[in-house]
Amino acid sequence: MYERKHQKLAPRSVFIKRVFIHIMLAILLVALALSLGISGYHWIGGLSWVDSLYEASMILGGMGPFNQIRSSGAKIFASGYALFSGLVFIALMGIILAPVVHRLLHRFHADERDI
Repeated sequence: MYERKHQKLAPRSVFIKRVFIHIMLAILLVALALSLGISGYHWIGGLSWVDSLYEASMILGGMGPFNQIRSSGAKIFASGYALFSGLVFIALMGIILAPVVHRLLHRFHADERDI
């Protein structure tokens, strides 16, 4: 997907296309993670759909829980979802920053004639 070390730096249009694709992948990952959280909070936690959306959004966004959870199964789900959300955040940063970091490193290592 990316050019190799000894290849020329990709044109700006190719770079912008890569950034767009990576942002779309990140949005897809957020949508999947959010739907997993909404489903879990609704079916396991017994919250309404709107409360499940709010709770999953708060956890996924790093803000923390809002509603009081009573059952042990729901608490176990909430713990797992919170850990999963932290990993999703790290993955999102990697997905979004990959084309930018690659271009920056490639530019540093390219010869003057290759740019």
